[in-house]
Amino acid sequence: MLTTTRPTSGEGAQPDLAALASLLADRTRAAFCTALLDGRAWTAGELARHADVAPSTASEHLTALVEAGLLAEVRQGRHRYVRLASREIAELIEAMSAAAPKAAPPRGLRAVHRSNALARGRTCYDHLAGALGVAVADAVTRQGWIAWEDGPSLTAEGRTGLAALGAELPARTRRPLVRSCLDWTERRPHVAGAVGAALCSRALEAGWLVRPGGGRAVRVTAEGRTVLAGTLGVSGDVLESAGA
Repeated sequence: MLTTTRPTSGEGAQPDLAALASLLADRTRAAFCTALLDGRAWTAGELARHADVAPSTASEHLTALVEAGLLAEVRQGRHRYVRLASREIAELIEAMSAAAPKAAPPRGLRAVHRSNALARGRTCYDHLAGALGVAVADAVTRQGWIAWEDGPSLTAEGRTGLAALGAELPARTRRPLVRSCLDWTERRPHVAGAVGAALCSRALEAGWLVRPGGGRAVRVTAEGRTVLAGTLGVSGDVLESAGA
């Protein structure tokens, strides 16, 4: 059985923005948080290898992030995993990434390929991001599924369109149906919230998108190009670039 623990703050405590900033000012901790945007639970060893640090160093950083409430522990038997503490934390990390200055270009062919793949299409926790995610947001806006006049909202046409795609929305949820999430590579919004999660989940479940490397990057399949272009009107250039 999986159990999750998360520290709680004391009643009446004032937010310490400087403390949060200092946590993410460390490149190793920042690398952990961005890696966990794939929505999975990772082991300390996996994160250590990802950030190229010693396991003992990774453990110290993870303890700090868990104690701050940015990450949560997930235990399965004697194994310990960590994940982002909530969807809100994931969206915070994505928004901060969009506002951050550009990092130095990646070095090495493998790093360049990985960076380019993430820019073309990826998941941001449980919804689509990158050029593909922004193109989907543009397409559902043109279709009239989402209105933006008074903040993003799902229209009646949107409910009908989602149902036709087989993208199921939860009957009851405290989560906003639609949220605008600023994309850190495109610097434009993609669709988050329950609608964004439903679209992403359906696309992966139906095989319209695949994860070729098992990480955050996604690729569009031939069937996916047909559906996304034909039903949503997603740009063919974007679909071709993000194609498997």
